[in-house]
Amino acid sequence: MEKENSPIYDRNTLEFVTVALEYCTFVETAGQLSLYDFVDKATKILPLLYLKAGLLPLLTPDEEMIPEYSVTEDMYESVRGQIAGLLGEYDTYLETFHPDMQYSDAPVAAFISENLADVYQDTGNFVSLFRQGFEEVMTEAIALCASNFREYWGQRLLNALKALHAVRYDDESRFETKEEE
Repeated sequence: MEKENSPIYDRNTLEFVTVALEYCTFVETAGQLSLYDFVDKATKILPLLYLKAGLLPLLTPDEEMIPEYSVTEDMYESVRGQIAGLLGEYDTYLETFHPDMQYSDAPVAAFISENLADVYQDTGNFVSLFRQGFEEVMTEAIALCASNFREYWGQRLLNALKALHAVRYDDESRFETKEEE
């Protein structure tokens, strides 16, 4: 495959690889950050990740190809647990886009940590597949990640971002005061 016609070497793909890797590193090491630093960086990297995922080339996943995913359940749970522990009381928010909301009078609770771990699972698998360096696998990684973004994790990212925005900006003086303690 020629580089100039390949979705692998497309500028938008390469920029997404960079941001996805930075996001994965960020959430994998979340436990090393303060609450304020985590929320501040998350509210900056998530919009960039969303933007770059939306610019990925549109490819159709090969239904016959079965890629080897690297993000294990333990890795997912480690990321989710670190973020949940860091966010504490801020982890839970009321979900407005949940399918059960239309049938319920009671609010549906959701968790920022779970949403961010879901995004991590797809981006982590993407980065791992892309690193293999085989053009067929890399192309499939782009197709799967872009498809999963549109169908699943893009909304999860936005839900988490909305909740993190509320933590970061709605009552900033309370958040900063609590961080100083």
